Amino acid sequence: MSAQLYDEIGEAFEGFKSLPLAHYAEVPGFLAMVGDVRGKSVLDMASGTGFYSREFKRRGATEVLGIDISGEMVAVARQFEQAAPLGVRYEVGDVSDLRPLGRRFDIATAVQLLNYAEDIAATERMCQAVHRSLAPGGEFFVLAQSPDYRFDGPPLDKYGFRCEPTGEEAETGPRVRITALLDPPIEFVTTCPRREVYEKCLRAAGFGEVTWVPLEVSDAGVRAFGADFWADFLANPPLEMLRCRA
Repeated sequence: MSAQLYDEIGEAFEGFKSLPLAHYAEVPGFLAMVGDVRGKSVLDMASGTGFYSREFKRRGATEVLGIDISGEMVAVARQFEQAAPLGVRYEVGDVSDLRPLGRRFDIATAVQLLNYAEDIAATERMCQAVHRSLAPGGEFFVLAQSPDYRFDGPPLDKYGFRCEPTGEEAETGPRVRITALLDPPIEFVTTCPRREVYEKCLRAAGFGEVTWVPLEVSDAGVRAFGADFWADFLANPPLEMLRCRA
């Protein structure tokens, strides 16, 4: 994972959530999958600037710890916390080499985390670290690029993103270049792991009930843009979610 790249992005990362794909599909879809967090403790892996960490605390989580590899991302998250205190804690950490946290959480989340593992061994280490950090029966929720996304399909530009293959292949799957069409655009390279990589690594770490969950467009998104606008997204979804249990 490139901490340096995310250090350079910093606060601009918050702008991702304003783009149509994130605002009307990713955010409502992921929050709906995680569900009711009232009275639960949440470990937010790859927490970035704390968008989801803050949202979980607002929704009633008793404790939220956000961990990200980028010191700048964590600094921005702490600035948000200082400006409007919610009681969220943040720390810098590499999930593939995670320190013992001293407690176990009810829920763990990872938005765009496992796709940054350099190889299958690193993916397994990440999954093992999450499993160790969850209470028995705790749930792990993941959002990442869809393993079945077709790069030759209609472009995603109107949804605020561009997703292109680099032509390189990692051990886990093809390398992809993602561009968030902000002003100025922000570009980063990640991997699109194969479906079996996720499933095997999660199960090897001790997770069960591994279930893929499609990402849908919210009713608000349909009202804002109309159903036809979202046809390309629904025909070739760029993102997919999964859930599993420790």
